[in-house]
Amino acid sequence: MNHKTAPVEIRERLALSCDDPSRAITTLRSLPHLREVLYLSTCNRVEVLADLQDETRGIDRIKAFIFSHGNLPGEELESCLYVYRGDTATRHLFRVASSLDSMVMGEPQILGQVKEAYRMSVENGTSGLMINKLLHHAFRVAKRVRTETAIAFNAVSVSYAAVALAKKIFGGLGGKTVLLIGAGEMSELAARHLLKNGAGRIIVANRTFENAVRLAEEFQGVATGFDALEEHLKEADIVISSTGSAGFVVTADMARNALRRRKNRLLFLIDIAVPRDIDPAAGEIDNVYLYNIDHLQEIVDENLKNRLEESEKAERIVEEEVIRFAEWRNTLEVVPTIRSLKDRADAIIHGEMEKSFSWIRELREEDRERVEILVHGVVNKILHGPVTSLKEASQNDGTPVYVAAVRDLFHLDGPGSESGRQDGGKTETEEKETSS
Repeated sequence: MNHKTAPVEIRERLALSCDDPSRAITTLRSLPHLREVLYLSTCNRVEVLADLQDETRGIDRIKAFIFSHGNLPGEELESCLYVYRGDTATRHLFRVASSLDSMVMGEPQILGQVKEAYRMSVENGTSGLMINKLLHHAFRVAKRVRTETAIAFNAVSVSYAAVALAKKIFGGLGGKTVLLIGAGEMSELAARHLLKNGAGRIIVANRTFENAVRLAEEFQGVATGFDALEEHLKEADIVISSTGSAGFVVTADMARNALRRRKNRLLFLIDIAVPRDIDPAAGEIDNVYLYNIDHLQEIVDENLKNRLEESEKAERIVEEEVIRFAEWRNTLEVVPTIRSLKDRADAIIHGEMEKSFSWIRELREEDRERVEILVHGVVNKILHGPVTSLKEASQNDGTPVYVAAVRDLFHLDGPGSESGRQDGGKTETEEKETSS
């Protein structure tokens, strides 16, 4: 389930009950019908990725796990769940890792969360050939989306837009002083982003001095009351205001005086309040840049539009990679048959060489080697056609028919065959056969 299918009260209940990923994945590992499993839990999604021996029973077991931890009736949770199989599941994982399925498209946190979920799967021994290959492929897709599109380049929140503007105006935020007027959530968040991007000291001004002290301590800054606001205005390079006052907190005259005392150094004013805290006339003063909530929202809307356009490129990348992974996965179905075919041929060669041992031993050693090379060469040429057809069939949805035909024609399921070895090509040798 995710933010599109389940309300927050259900997601948080499930996330809290599974707050220990190691414990959750240990429980999942003990379930029957699951060969490999990965557990991903964030504030916006709870997902189980699994390679199943029995699809129907395996899915039922996973649902039962979710129901038992959600503390809600199964029928209520059922409507919040989605189940993806095969290529659809691959596509979903690639979109999640690339942040195309995130609440804020292009955000970087989800890739780190997917990597952490994979790390837990590896550490707990619940990953194997399929999940290892799939997750590394997902990381590659996410990297392609990041490097080949601009999906994460533009700010899509008011606070990020304020930071992007500040960077554009000053060319860099190193050592800049920020004056935070009021303790509104958006202005506080903008200040936090400014600090993360290199801004220097923070000054917090608030009508309630205790609140100013609390916030200043959090930012390791300086607290002040409104009575000293004009004095501190001259120190600030960036001013963020969100007070909810009925009138202007910063007037045009205050901005003009501050600029004079700053010797005309740039002053950037961000007014996030409604009604506005800063007199619009201040924005008409040379070297004073004033942006209000509407200006920032326009930037956010334009950036969202740009991200949506970039997402089309990202979706094409995902589709390319889904096809590539499907090609690899399909070859796994023919690997055991190719292996059995070659084992049968080797067994026949060995048997015939044993029958002919009486005259072969009369040959010189170098002649015996030539005979063996000749025999193996003839057999390999005979097998080349069936092996090539099997590999081609795996890319054209013809795998079951070709596998059945080859196994029947070469009696691979008869006595002495290796028909029992249908392990999906999990050995290193079989992986090499697949890629060759």
